[in-house]
Amino acid sequence: MHGDPLTLVVALAVKPTPDEMAAARQWVSTAFGGRPPAAPPFSFTFGGRSSTELLTSWKAECTTSKLDDQRTQHMLTWTDPETGLALRCVVVQYLDFPTVEWTLHFKNTGKADTPILESIQALDIQLQRGDTGEFLLHHSVGSPARTNDYQPLETRLDVGSTTRYAAYRGRPTDLDMPYCNVELPGGEGVIVVIGWPGQWAAEFVRDGAKSLRIRAGQELTHFKLLPGEEVRTPLVVLQFWKGDWVRSQNIWRRWMLAHNVPRPGGKLPEPQMLGYSGLLYGEMVGATEDNQKMFIDRYLEEGLKLDYWWMDAGWYVQQKGWPQTGTWEVDPKRFPKGLRAISDYAHSKGMKTLVWFEPERVAPGTWLYENHPEWILGVPDKQLLDLGDPQAWNWLVEHIDTLLTEQGIDLYRQDFNMAPLDCWRANDAEDRQGITEIRHITGYLAYWDELRRRHPEMLIDSCASGGRRNDLETMRRAVPLWRTDYPLEPLASQCMTYGLSFWLPYHGTGTVARLRGWYCGGEPTPVEPYGFWSDASCPSILCGFDMRVKELDYGPLRTLFGQWRQISACYLGDFYPLTSYSLAHDVWIAWQFDRPEAGDGLIEAFRREQSVYESARLKLRGLDPDARYEVTRFDENKPRRMTGRELTDDGLVVGIASAPGFAVYQYKKVN
Repeated sequence: MHGDPLTLVVALAVKPTPDEMAAARQWVSTAFGGRPPAAPPFSFTFGGRSSTELLTSWKAECTTSKLDDQRTQHMLTWTDPETGLALRCVVVQYLDFPTVEWTLHFKNTGKADTPILESIQALDIQLQRGDTGEFLLHHSVGSPARTNDYQPLETRLDVGSTTRYAAYRGRPTDLDMPYCNVELPGGEGVIVVIGWPGQWAAEFVRDGAKSLRIRAGQELTHFKLLPGEEVRTPLVVLQFWKGDWVRSQNIWRRWMLAHNVPRPGGKLPEPQMLGYSGLLYGEMVGATEDNQKMFIDRYLEEGLKLDYWWMDAGWYVQQKGWPQTGTWEVDPKRFPKGLRAISDYAHSKGMKTLVWFEPERVAPGTWLYENHPEWILGVPDKQLLDLGDPQAWNWLVEHIDTLLTEQGIDLYRQDFNMAPLDCWRANDAEDRQGITEIRHITGYLAYWDELRRRHPEMLIDSCASGGRRNDLETMRRAVPLWRTDYPLEPLASQCMTYGLSFWLPYHGTGTVARLRGWYCGGEPTPVEPYGFWSDASCPSILCGFDMRVKELDYGPLRTLFGQWRQISACYLGDFYPLTSYSLAHDVWIAWQFDRPEAGDGLIEAFRREQSVYESARLKLRGLDPDARYEVTRFDENKPRRMTGRELTDDGLVVGIASAPGFAVYQYKKVN
């Protein structure tokens, strides 16, 4: 082999191999290459007949075009000569990753209602294994606000078994994540992801021999299409790999960063610290212009530089003494100059502003509820603004766009504290089941697309009672800065970073650095670095300190801020777990984030409170074996030099004397 050693290691560790790229090309050729394809990777029933039977008799066309240097688009269409139903399959083949995606679009081009279109599976494929071994499914818990949010799971798909996962009540990452990795015997597999911010479902069916059938799509589809009407299906993504499944997750992370994570102003979002006073003022129910400015000043006085000032629920006109979603007007009593006064003040201090909205959930008694009931999808105790209604959609776009512009808001945060499925299904006729959901989701995505078009420098934060709407279509438009509604505590925070980092390279959470007395009005308590690093091991951190108290231990906090700033760029690197995932209190948990192109990275290890072990040997990954690295532990500041081979083969011996305790290392390639 020839070439720069680092380049070779990068190619082996985190870049797709020629074999992987060839496997993806071959799959695309087989699935979509025929004119028409012999066995397309989707299925549906139309007028009581299966798509396998129908498509062979429909008129078929295919065109191919170059989107850019990294992507080729294949447009496949089928048209039923009898009813005028047209199916358009938009396929995007990536040329820099072993990845392919597609979305189906059905349109009634006829003059009468179509027969029933139902059981649409946007993904319907079969995988074959060899003579030995079994399929293994790597998948994850969603974000139901429990200790095990984002827990990585492994499920063996045994002969004759059926395994099913689905969204919960309309929010796509509530109980289960629509991201999984199917490992085949022999060191290969395929990542399978469904992008649908609604009620998706996936099924893995093992036959009695060597085959695994995977079907996925919108859970319920049974509808006719009206003349001229068009609908879409969930997005499907497949990524092929060979070798090591953990390495394949890093190929996925790199694909996410290259082609999915939003880029306001053409740039990936940088790691960021945000400040927040909501723990003191009932979110913003008790907030005023003066106390928001005071908090901004106090952070700066203590040398804690923030990137954003975070303003959450309650900034708008109040009803019944508590924030009622559906009235999106700034409260003139508490903010006589609007939020603009706070935004301008933050901007003058070198920081931006984030503001919370929840436009889909409508409360009784609010302006929307009283003036436009026709825009609301209602069931008892639940009201959903219908983003599938063009008039409601236009009103929302114009109203929120005006607020963003007039109030000088830099980051739009959208929450979603309701489960929408019963609102959707209650508004479907018997022969239109699934349509309301499709219309709402299409409107939701188009709403964000329009906001981004009008505000190209603006980042969007996706929140749905924590992280319950983080599907791929949403993650192409937003990042999750609040990944869970589970209370902040070290063990859960550690486990969430471990689990979520396999799938989403950019995510955030909060920290109070275990300073309970700081924000509850009690006695100030010392900074606990163990708590801070348990929370802060990700690209975005929301700080909830009570800055009104000046007798706090700000010196250590400034040190922690500085250390996090020093290493935070590494959180967007490749992720390697260095221990097993565990919720136990008597173990260690550790991981590594590595940036081979930059030649640096970090290691974070946590000894939990009941662990009897004072040291561990952690074998690193992704390093150049022949290079030398300078490794520095933050609380020792005694750099030592080791070769990449020593760090990967022998491992780094980490000692943590106290329980609980932590160790954070930074390393840098020095030759």
